[in-house]
Amino acid sequence: MWAKSWTLKEGFLVGGGLIIAGLMLELSVGPVRWDAFVWPVGGLAMAFFVVLLVVVHMLRRRVYAIRFLSTYAAAVPALTYAVVLTMVMGLTRQTVNGTWVNNMLTFWPFVLIYIYMTVIVGLVVLRRLSHWRGWRRDVPFLLNHVGLFVALVCATVGNADMRRLKMITSVNSPEWRAFDTRQQMVALPVAIELKRFIMEEYDDGSPRRFASEIDVFTRSGKHVHATVDVNKPVKVDGWKIYQYGYDTAMGRMSQISIFELVRDPWLPAVYIGIWMMLLGAVSMFILAQRKP
Repeated sequence: MWAKSWTLKEGFLVGGGLIIAGLMLELSVGPVRWDAFVWPVGGLAMAFFVVLLVVVHMLRRRVYAIRFLSTYAAAVPALTYAVVLTMVMGLTRQTVNGTWVNNMLTFWPFVLIYIYMTVIVGLVVLRRLSHWRGWRRDVPFLLNHVGLFVALVCATVGNADMRRLKMITSVNSPEWRAFDTRQQMVALPVAIELKRFIMEEYDDGSPRRFASEIDVFTRSGKHVHATVDVNKPVKVDGWKIYQYGYDTAMGRMSQISIFELVRDPWLPAVYIGIWMMLLGAVSMFILAQRKP
């Protein structure tokens, strides 16, 4: 073991070591504090990460461990660990102040494995660029891997800038404040005024649909009149406004609506990465159908 060349066994040991290191960090310093990477710190961290990858790539001929990171023996275990941790996240209820598995986005082993996988993808891209073999073979590959790299990096860094708030509004009273995930009240650049709560019921009186007719105001003077349904959010200045709840005691006579406001400025960049991967897959399929 650990004699050149390294195999899947070493790859799984490296990933396992990162998980153990993550658990030690979780126990010693607590969960990852993403609020430390709010823009522009997150942007600077991303730029530093890319520069560091280029420097590491330049040292690949001198350090075998770096060359190993751009092989399938490193990629397969990293992907396996990432899939397992992602499945745990998908099968457990995610809450802000939950236990380790209930708040995976701040769980050190989860974060370290995804950073490790991002490093591997980045080094694979740089290696392919340094050994260009023609557009037909390299462009689909690069679209897939660069797209994955963009999606991973922007989703990770963007986690710090994503905001998810709850706002309680009453009829004919504009509200500029909302509660964050820590139940702290924050002032917003948008206000919501509830004009009318709407509820449609089944014959037995149970709610079939509930929605809110609202006016949305911004500090810049924009005014939007819309109706918000549970699964049909309204978008204003980068904010998505979802119908979240109402005064259940009053039912259809509710004079209160509760909205969830979500802002994720990095989401378009993540979508760009996903579209690049799709384009890479399509181009790979098309080129495979053509005779050389």
